[in-house]
Amino acid sequence: MSYIHVEHLSKSFQIRKKREQGKLLREKQTIRALEDVSFEIEQGELIGYIGPNGAGKSTTVKILSGILTPDGGEALVGGRIPWRNRKEYVQHIGVVFGQRMQLWWDVPILESYSLLRDIYRVPETAYQKRLGELTEALNLGELLRTPLRQLSLGQRMRAELCGSLLHQPEILFLDEPTIGLDAVSKLALRDFLRWENREHRTTILLTTHDMEDIAALCARVMVLGHGRKLYDGSLQELLHRYDRTRTVDIRYDADGILPTLPDSVAVQREGDGLRLTYQPEKLATAELLALLQQAGPIREMTVQPQNIDHLIADMYREMGL
Repeated sequence: MSYIHVEHLSKSFQIRKKREQGKLLREKQTIRALEDVSFEIEQGELIGYIGPNGAGKSTTVKILSGILTPDGGEALVGGRIPWRNRKEYVQHIGVVFGQRMQLWWDVPILESYSLLRDIYRVPETAYQKRLGELTEALNLGELLRTPLRQLSLGQRMRAELCGSLLHQPEILFLDEPTIGLDAVSKLALRDFLRWENREHRTTILLTTHDMEDIAALCARVMVLGHGRKLYDGSLQELLHRYDRTRTVDIRYDADGILPTLPDSVAVQREGDGLRLTYQPEKLATAELLALLQQAGPIREMTVQPQNIDHLIADMYREMGL
């Protein structure tokens, strides 16, 4: 059996609507967060779990981390049922929520780590070795004696990751870990996750809206929408399916050259060059390049795929999400 086995998972929540005028009680409404979701994840995989807001991603993470109990279906993580025997189960997992902190706000992060060592009953020798490894990989050495409240957002996220991995869990659940981070912090975080996955074969389930994170880290993605799994497979295959618009920036040696192109290609002047937008399904890239070369000597040319965020947005629209 796979390391993570999820079969026909479902979860609903009841919310109370705003009370209507003239009525004494508020009506209840049932929200289906997950509906018949099934998937398998092998040990050591790094999986992207994506979908629009309200798709059910965080609900899945909370069920797999034992915080929530599903209404139906089954889930096994390393042969364990997450919401049963939680005390024993959490010894094997790490969880990072992008907008919630597990470290203590007003004490140095090293003191928080010492408490986590006692909570997880990590032997002192193993703790010191793992702490040294993580602080070097996450560049935390100078911050260990600094209270969490005095750290920047990126530093706090690195500190949170360290705290979640001190007991060397088999699986790491990451729910929006890069939210609000600057570009430098995101790159450092991605480098660390690749290192942790490679060095320790830690299974990582990553939910995020930052598609650059997914593209940089995950070969396989699952797409969730309206509580249902809509796609499970290669990221490149998914992007290829929705890569319908590309851009060519071109500059010719001579000014004012305007190549003769089909009506399906949109042409826009950009300084001393041209920006062309086309759809590969209507005009093959090789055919377009041949037409551009016929117009005159090319000084500079760049072919760019559609921005990955636009691709995913198009996918969501087509799927009705």
